[in-house]
Formats: sequence, C-alpha cells, structure tokens
Amino acid sequence: MAKFMIERNFAEALDPTKDDLNQIARINDDAGVKWLFSFLSPDKRKTYCLYEAPNADAIRQAAKLANLPADVVIEGSDIGPDMFA
Repeated sequence: MAKFMIERNFAEALDPTKDDLNQIARINDDAGVKWLFSFLSPDKRKTYCLYEAPNADAIRQAAKLANLPADVVIEGSDIGPDMFA
C-alpha cells in the first residue's frame, strides 16, 4: 500500500477527545486508510500525518467524512539512513 504525508491546518488549536479519535479510526477503516503517525505543531493548529492508503482520493474522502482538513496530500516512498550504510 502507498504511503502519504498529509498537512492539515486547523482554524483553532486541536484538542481531540478519545471518542473523536475512535470515530476517525472507524471512518479510516471503512475507507481502507491507516493512520501511522502524526506530528503536532507547538501551537496545535497544524499537523503532519503519515498514512497508508490505496490512493490519495481515499485519504481525501476519509478526511471529508471525518470533517478534517487535508490541505496537502503527497505520496512518497520510504527512505532512511539504513539505506546508505
């Protein structure tokens, strides 16, 4: 499955509840999208999230259903320091 980096910009500081995260997880499951990891900016108004998904449209659809922004969606490949050792 392909990996995608998603940049999300929020109008207000992000403070999701456990219930919010569970609902998002169900939406992602239904769309075939898997959340791997996120970075949250210090002001809690921007996230950079790593996902696995069949395609970018699945990410955008899941974001729309979860009422989340998906301002930038970029497909990428794995690269790491072990590859150059």
